[in-house]
Formats: sequence, structure tokens, C-alpha cells
Amino acid sequence: MGWVTMSERDLQRIEVLGEVLRGQRTITSAATVLALSARQVHRLLRRYREYGAGGLTHRARGRRANNRIKDAVREHAIELVRTNYPDFGPTLAAEVLAEKHDLVVSRETLRTWMTTAGLWLSRRQRRHFHQPRPRRECLGELVQIDGSEHRWFEGRADPCTLLVFIDDATSRLMQLRFVPSETTFSYFEALEGYLGAHGRPLAFYSDKHSVFRVSKKDLKSGQGMTQFGRALAELDIEILCANSSQAKGRVERVNRTLQDRLVKELRLAGIGSIEAGNAFLPGFIERFNARFAVAPARPHDLHRPLLNLAPDRLRAILCRRELRHVGQQLTLSFERKLIMLEQNEAAIGLAGQYVDTYVFADGRLEVRWKGLSLPYRAFDKDQRVDQAAIVENKRLGEVLAFIKRQQDQRAAPRLLTKSERRGYQKTGRKSPGRKSIIERAIEQRRAAASSTARPRG
Repeated sequence: MGWVTMSERDLQRIEVLGEVLRGQRTITSAATVLALSARQVHRLLRRYREYGAGGLTHRARGRRANNRIKDAVREHAIELVRTNYPDFGPTLAAEVLAEKHDLVVSRETLRTWMTTAGLWLSRRQRRHFHQPRPRRECLGELVQIDGSEHRWFEGRADPCTLLVFIDDATSRLMQLRFVPSETTFSYFEALEGYLGAHGRPLAFYSDKHSVFRVSKKDLKSGQGMTQFGRALAELDIEILCANSSQAKGRVERVNRTLQDRLVKELRLAGIGSIEAGNAFLPGFIERFNARFAVAPARPHDLHRPLLNLAPDRLRAILCRRELRHVGQQLTLSFERKLIMLEQNEAAIGLAGQYVDTYVFADGRLEVRWKGLSLPYRAFDKDQRVDQAAIVENKRLGEVLAFIKRQQDQRAAPRLLTKSERRGYQKTGRKSPGRKSIIERAIEQRRAAASSTARPRG
């Protein structure tokens, strides 16, 4: 008879029926244990005596299913997919076969057929494996930066973004900072703290966010770099952009770790605001680095000092700077504002020239020409969000909050009355109004009484 594959149920039946044959168990007891009727136990017992243990297996084992689709239908479906829809997935291919060829096949059945025929790869087979990139050898040689938007304070505060600076050679957290969103000024603020604590690294490694990379290559203004890139160029720091998230996997993995460990530590400390969170971060960075940082391959620190850079000079670098054209009336446009330069000896000859605008993190605006600050007056201070403005996903939360504040400040428009819509103007005279029946009766009686009391001539 050969080898017979049996299930746990079949093995249990062999054991119980053997006890029945040996007189150790009754038919009723066997029926109770096997959850069968006594009649079925008698049938199994006859098959066991006649065919042995192999007679207890299911009779349909090895037979073709009664509802199995015919091989001709299967070959026809595979040929249609191979000829007309080779790049279709099982779901879409099943829909097309039903609509255009009147061939109804479930998507899972078609998935099995396509996988067997080599027309479809499972998700596991389609996985792309990225080879790990070796670490850099020295501290400060390459620092990966990224922003992670998350509910860092859970329900105690609104979601915010954590800016993460991590060294590629050692996995040391170099800088952490909570900010409302991932903007140029938030990175300027974090960069200032990084430079003060460690100095200037050789290069930063980031994603292709618009803070770091100009999306339009044919842009005529801006010298082909962003404000953050311009500031790094003045500080002699290179900025490199990764082509995929796997390329900067070190900072991506630490983001997932921080979303677990940091959130729980903030909960234990009872912190529920960005200011308190930023005050908590230095101690957390020290504990994290003591636990997870590794030694570099070479002991050299490639950070460079700031060379006694004055604070005013550093603030002039870490700001937003743009060139603006000065009109004949000594005016220039800036963010829906009209800037009028005051007439003095320095400003008189600037008509038709270009000046530099400096926007600092606190919102202060300076207009400079060859390093000289020019006094000015600003008009049309109307801050709003343009209709259909392009907003990046990482700044969507901040922009929506700004829109809500603006809408709350606007007064609800008052609906005009019908008289106001028709242009009716009040004359100032009061209408006597309609008198009631009682008032008219009283007046009539008073008039009659006065007429009877009047002497006759």
C-alpha cells in the first residue's frame, strides 16, 4: 500500500477504534470522544477491520474536485492574459476577462494561475533589497538630517515636527529640536544650535525637500540654490540630497526609534509643550548616545570651528535673503507689501538698482545695499494665503492652522435688509403709527365733550 499521509483527526480515530477492538472502550464512548454518531463509528470500525489504518482516510483524497475549472478554460485565460494583458495585475485582469471575454474567474484563482505561469510575482518575490552602505569613517564627515512629524506629546499637545541630526559614522544624535513644521527658519534655528555645540561638519545628507533642493532647475533667480543651501555655502558646508529614503536609512531608523522611546519618556516626564520638550532634549540626547552610539572607524573629528564668527554675522547668514528691484519712486515689492525707501543720500541713486532684503526668524525685515541698512516704510500689510497656493505636505498642518486663525479673526459679513438693498434712506421723521380702536373711541368722546361744553354765540 505504501506510505499514507494522515491528519491528527485520522490518528485519533485509529487510537480510539483500536481501544474498541481491544475491548477497552464501548461504541457509545467512542462516539462521544470522536463527536460522531454510533452508526458512523460502526462504519469506521468495519473499514478499519477491512482496510486497516489507510481505510480511515478521506475517500476523496487524491481525486479531482468536482467544482474544479476545466483545464481548457484555464489555458484559455492564461493565453489571453499573456497575449493581451501581460502587465495587468490579477484583480484588474479578472475584471477585464469578465467584461471583454465573458470569462468569469475569481481574482485569487487567476492569481494562482498567473503565478504558476510566471506572469505574476508575489509581493515577497517583488521585494527590492538595498545593500547596506558602509558607515563613514570619521565623526563630522557626514551628518544626516530629517524632520519627523508625529504626535510627540500624544494628546497633551498638537502634532509637531522633530528635527533630527545624526552622525553617519557613529549614530550619535548631534541635534534634536521640536518645531511646529519643517521650514527654512526652523532648520536655521536647529543649525545654529548645532554649530554652537559641535562646529561645522563637512556635509549634510538630506532628502529632496524644497528646503534643501531647488525643484525647478530652470529657475532664473536664486543662484540655483535654496536659502538653506546658500547659508551652508557661506559656512563652507556641503549639502547632499538622497535619491531614496533607504539611502539615508540611518536617520529614518532613528526616527522610528524616537517615535517609540522619546514619546514614552515625554509621557513619563509629563511634558506637553514644545518649549518644555526642547528643554528636555539635551538630557535625552546624552542618555541615548551612551546607549546606542558606536565608536568611529577613525578617531579624527572633522568638525571645523566657526573661526570666531560674530553673532551678527551668523544671524545675517541664517536668514532669508533675496534681491529686489527698486522702482523709480524708490519702492519695491515684498510679500504683498509695498516697501518705500526713505529719501536720503544713500537711497536717491538706487532707482533701477537691486537691493538685498534680509528676513530674520523673528519676522524682522531689513533692506540693505552693499551692507548698509536703509530706512523704509511698509504699506499694504495684508497677510493671507493665496487661493490654490501650492503647499507641501510637510507644511500642511502649519498652513491650515494659519488659515484657521485668519478666518477666526475675520468678522462674519452682515446681510443687508430689503430696504438697504433698494437704497431706502430714512428721513428722520417718525411715523404716527396706526391707532387702536379704543384710542380712536377715546378721542371721539373727548372731541364730542369739548363741542358740547363750548358756549353758543
